[in-house]
Amino acid sequence: MSDLPYPRILIKVSGEALMGPEPFGLHPPTVARIARDLVAVRALGCEVAVVVGGGNILRGARVAGEDLNRATADHMGMLATVMNCLALEQAVEAAGEPARTMSAIPMPTVCEPYARQPATRHLRRGRIVLLAGGTGNPYFTTDTGAVLRAAELDCDAVLKATNVDGVYTADPKTDPTATRYERLTHDQALAYDLKVMDAAAFALAREAALPIIVFSIREPGAIVAAAKGEGRVTVVAP
Repeated sequence: MSDLPYPRILIKVSGEALMGPEPFGLHPPTVARIARDLVAVRALGCEVAVVVGGGNILRGARVAGEDLNRATADHMGMLATVMNCLALEQAVEAAGEPARTMSAIPMPTVCEPYARQPATRHLRRGRIVLLAGGTGNPYFTTDTGAVLRAAELDCDAVLKATNVDGVYTADPKTDPTATRYERLTHDQALAYDLKVMDAAAFALAREAALPIIVFSIREPGAIVAAAKGEGRVTVVAP
């Protein structure tokens, strides 16, 4: 592990990444592909934690409104992340590595409740730890939850898997003049109001001196390349 740039990593996977070509929910072949990539990262010797979003099922901020208050909507979104983590846990184990889902919202008949010390023990024993339920509180995104868990678990980096190959000056899907950053500081990410993660996540990463590596999850092996410090990425670091 001494040759690895990031011996212990937290990988943030969006719920949308699990949809594959589907418009909603889970696409089993895509879930299996991502699980194989996580297993390949573990085979490098990395200790691996994963935070999964829930946007493929429900995004709390999007459905909140007159008839559904934000706190309730956010709790519904957190439950969606539990479903995603359970699916990914089964796919990881089918690919040959032990995995544990831990939820910030206690549901002991379904999975383990999240606590820092048991999660750390799972990592040290070589299990891929899937962290569900966000922070357990409304008004916080799973991006903020990912940085929070990475800081709690003494991770060396956050790997933010997206649909684009790094951080751009604007949305490259809609702005053909957008250019990609190779490297940014946390302060720059906040000052430029970059939308790849929310401001709270960048601010917490800055406080914890945690690098964030942003890359595209679309290609097989992309997570492995990012974990090795390779591939087409944007690094946000002090």
